[in-house]
Amino acid sequence: MLIKSKRGWELPESAVTPEHIFLSRRTMMAAGAGVAAAALVGRAEAQAAPDPTADLYPVRRNETYKVERPLTAENVAGSYNNFYEFGTSKHIAHAAQALPIRPWTVKIDGLVEKPQTIDIDKLIRAMPLEERVYRFRCVEAWAMTVPWTGFPIKALMDMVQPQGSAKYLRFETFDTQSWAPGMRSPWYSWPYVEGLAIDEAAHDLSILVTGIYGKPVPRQHGAPLRLIVPWKYGFKSIKSIVRISFTEQRPQSFWERLQGGEYGFWANVNPAVAHPRWSQATEELIGGGGRVPSQLFNGYGEYVAPLYRGRERERLWA
Repeated sequence: MLIKSKRGWELPESAVTPEHIFLSRRTMMAAGAGVAAAALVGRAEAQAAPDPTADLYPVRRNETYKVERPLTAENVAGSYNNFYEFGTSKHIAHAAQALPIRPWTVKIDGLVEKPQTIDIDKLIRAMPLEERVYRFRCVEAWAMTVPWTGFPIKALMDMVQPQGSAKYLRFETFDTQSWAPGMRSPWYSWPYVEGLAIDEAAHDLSILVTGIYGKPVPRQHGAPLRLIVPWKYGFKSIKSIVRISFTEQRPQSFWERLQGGEYGFWANVNPAVAHPRWSQATEELIGGGGRVPSQLFNGYGEYVAPLYRGRERERLWA
């Protein structure tokens, strides 16, 4: 009698997956792959679609706040950006194109009479858009001059009617997403959060940006809605906002949570107050121009210095 001993890698017939189950599983896997592929295609098509508000640009420029410097070239400003959700490099413009910006809604809640969640295109069309040329100063001691398009936060406040107990605005961007590789980092506490005192937000210089260089704002600049407060360091100007909450308590910002000893709530520009690791006395003009002296409140002191009377005991500078 021939006795055959099974080798370790051989399986009995009883372990074989029946054909109908194998084929069914293959069908399910193929279907799943098809759904995933369709989702990717759908997202790619949405990213490539024309901006629904493109017909609004360019808009009238507000000449109230003149800047003595030439504009930073559009291609330079568009290729040198901080957007930690997509990585710590300055060259994240390509990676940021993964950000899906339609559909997009902004939730406005907290201490307001008219809380609402509004579609971004409806919001943009409801607001008084204008262009503002502002100096932009990063806490890392570099600077640009940029023609932003947007609307004063005061216009948004008029729409939702803050209650008398509201003292601060808390801004929040999108939460952790698979298409934002920087959000996989364990070093940061997402989502990105920023805040302003309500009198800072109501100041005419404070705007919510929807465009730049006479066009809808691109993803690397914080599409479809970002904050710009030009007398503060750039990290205050949160990108890709999804929620604005009116609160009585001061919010703790993203960089405060990470390193409160270096980055405070107010973060006003002051050349006389150094960052713990570098001087703020000068700044590098990105795109040419070399190093130039920094200015108190980034050159906007005549407009905003009164906001801080009575707050001198606060840590007003980052």
